[in-house]
Amino acid sequence: MEDINKKLIEKREEAKLGGGQARIDSQHKKGKLTARERITLLLDEGSFQEMGMFVEHRSQDFGLDKQKYPGDGVVTGYGTIHGRPVYVFSQDFTVLGGSLSETYADKICKIMDLALKSQTPVIGLNDSGGARIQEGVVSLAGYADIFYRNTRASGVIPQLSVIMGPCAGGAVYSPALTDFVFMVEDTSYMFVTGPNVVKTVTHEEVTSEDLGGAKAHAEKSGVNHFTSPNDVTVLKEVRDLMTYLPQNWQSLAPHKEKFNFDEKKLENIASILPANNNMPYDIREVIESVIDDETFREVHKDFATNIVVGFARIEGRTIGVVANQPMSLAGVLDIDSSRKGARFVRFCDSFNIPLLTFEDVPGFLPGTDQEWNGIIAHGAKLLYAFSEATVPRVTVITRKAYGGAFDVMNSKNIGADFNFAWPTAEIAVMGAKGAAEIIFRREIAAAEDPAAKLAEKEAEYAEKFANPYRAAERGIIDDVIKPSETRNRLINAFKILENKKEELPGKKHGNIPM
Repeated sequence: MEDINKKLIEKREEAKLGGGQARIDSQHKKGKLTARERITLLLDEGSFQEMGMFVEHRSQDFGLDKQKYPGDGVVTGYGTIHGRPVYVFSQDFTVLGGSLSETYADKICKIMDLALKSQTPVIGLNDSGGARIQEGVVSLAGYADIFYRNTRASGVIPQLSVIMGPCAGGAVYSPALTDFVFMVEDTSYMFVTGPNVVKTVTHEEVTSEDLGGAKAHAEKSGVNHFTSPNDVTVLKEVRDLMTYLPQNWQSLAPHKEKFNFDEKKLENIASILPANNNMPYDIREVIESVIDDETFREVHKDFATNIVVGFARIEGRTIGVVANQPMSLAGVLDIDSSRKGARFVRFCDSFNIPLLTFEDVPGFLPGTDQEWNGIIAHGAKLLYAFSEATVPRVTVITRKAYGGAFDVMNSKNIGADFNFAWPTAEIAVMGAKGAAEIIFRREIAAAEDPAAKLAEKEAEYAEKFANPYRAAERGIIDDVIKPSETRNRLINAFKILENKKEELPGKKHGNIPM
C-alpha cells in the first residue's frame, strides 16, 4: 500500500508542475502567476478540490503523442470564496501555450455542467494561445461546447472571466458570453484576429496592446469591465465582487449585518449640485452620500463615462446603481452609455439585485454619427432593460429629466416602483430656452427686443415646467424630497419592496433590440 500511495503522490507532483519548471520560471519572468498559484489566491485557503488532474489528450498527430502532460493544460475543480462554493477553471500557459484540446474542453464543460446542476457560480481564469491547431476541428468543437454552456448558464448562475494572458480567436467568445470580464494591464489581451492578420488584411500596423489590451477594451470596446495592475490584485478584486453577488437566480446577495455610514455626508449632499444648473458635478459624490461607506464598486468605469453603473450597499444589502454623469457629455445618453446601462440593468434583474437610478439627463446625443450607427435601437436597449426588470426599482431625479431620456431612465411609466425628485429637478420635454424658442417663435420674432422677449418667455416656461411639481401633481413623481432625506427614503423604499413579486407575461423570451 505504501508503494501505491507513493506512486499517487509522485503523479500528483508531476501534474502540479504543468509544463515543467523551466516554463513556470518563464511565466514568472513575465510577471504572471501559474494556473495553480492563481487558484490558490482566488479561493479560500485549503478549499480547492481538483477534478481531472490526470486527464491527458488523445491526439497522435504532429508529434502530440510525445507531448502529454497530466491535466492537459487546464486546472479544474471547485472551492469556496468567503465560505460560499464556486467552480473554477484555470488555463495553464506552461502546457502547450494553454491551447485548448478536445479533452481540455471536456474538463471545462464538466465543471460547467456541475455548476448549472448545483446552481453555483463559475469563474474562468483565461491564459491561452487559443485552439490546439494540431487537433483540427475537434478543438473548435470544444470551444462551441463551452459557448453553448455559457449561454445556457446565462441568467442562471453568475459567470466571471478573468483574462490573465492571451485570449485570441474563437476563445474570446466564451468571456464575451459571461457576465463580467476582468483584465490585467500589460499582460492580457483579447482579439478575434491578431496584429499580423490585421496588417495583412487591412494594412494597419498595431500592437497587441493597442489592438486588444486591457486599456483598449476598457475605454473603447467596453468588453472589459474591470482593469487591474497585476495577477494578485485582479484576484482580490474578483473575491471582493463575489460578496455583492448571489449564488444563482433564485437566491439573494449576501447581507452584511455590520455596516458604516457617516451621517456628515447627509449634511453636505445639498451642496454637491452647483447653483448654475448648466454647470457639471460628479454624480459619484451623490451616490457616495447615500450608500454605506466605501461600498461602491463601479463597473465599466472607463467606458461610456457619461453614465455610471456599479454595485453598492444600503444598510448592508446589495443594490445596483445606474446614474447619469453630468461630468461627461453633460450626462446625455448615447449609443455606448445605453448599451452599458442596459447590460448592467439586465444583470441585476437576472440576479435579484434591486436597482437605484439617479437621473440628471438632458436628452439623447444628437448628430449623424449617432443616428447612422443606430441610437434608436441602442437607446431602446436601455428602455427595454428597465421595462423588463421586475426587481425593486427606485429613481431619484436630481436635476434635468428632459425628453425621451426622462422616460428611459427608469420612469414611473415604464414600471419603476418609487420615483423621487429633489426640489432642483427639472422635468420637461426640453430645456426652457429651447422650448420658448419653439412655442413663442412668432411672438419673439415680432417683438421690438427679441432677446428680451426670449428671456421673458424662457422664464415663463421655466416657472411652469422646469420644476418637479407638475410631475408630482400628476403622480409621475411620488414625492419631492430634500437631498438630505434621500438615504432614509431609499432605505424605507427598498425595505417595503423587499417582498415584491412581479411576473412578466408568459412567453419563450422577449426580442430585445440588438
